[in-house]
Amino acid sequence: MVINHLEKIFVTSDAATILRESDIHHPAAKMIAQAAKMQENECGDGSNFVLSLAGELMVQAQSLLQMGLHPSEILIGYEKASKYAMELLDEATCYEVKDVRNYEEMLRCMKSVVASKQYGLEDLLGGLITQACQHAISTSTGKFSTDNIRVVKILGGGIEMSEVVQGMVVIRQSETSIHRASNCKVAVFN
Repeated sequence: MVINHLEKIFVTSDAATILRESDIHHPAAKMIAQAAKMQENECGDGSNFVLSLAGELMVQAQSLLQMGLHPSEILIGYEKASKYAMELLDEATCYEVKDVRNYEEMLRCMKSVVASKQYGLEDLLGGLITQACQHAISTSTGKFSTDNIRVVKILGGGIEMSEVVQGMVVIRQSETSIHRASNCKVAVFN
């Protein structure tokens, strides 16, 4: 439970939300918060891992300092470990997507990602997310942008009623008495 400076209450277990709403003054803590924020911006997830890893590195550094090592020696050791870990990451790839337009190939990867957040719904949500992502891939550039995907929650519906709509969903009724038209031009103002 986080209460920010505007007295707004957040009940969350998301580390990114907690960090965003926290007022951090310690320089080391600010650096860790920035690293977690960068992770959240780049990947959309993993801020908990960044915080845990950074915390454990600091605990280990504290014990090394108590043993009498100089901070510059600890830094050199951490840099060597970072280079070695990056080399190991290239070898640790278990599966690589070759064609992002292949539904089955993308679904295989999407299920594992969705299962980490919504266990038991990976088949349903994985298929919907894969379908939405493939609709959002630009045909001219072949690039994917998350700005092309929106999630609309409609009151009274359940997760089983979810579906992908290619186009636009407006959950309000028309302001006029005309509810259906064909071969027309539409302007939407927000």
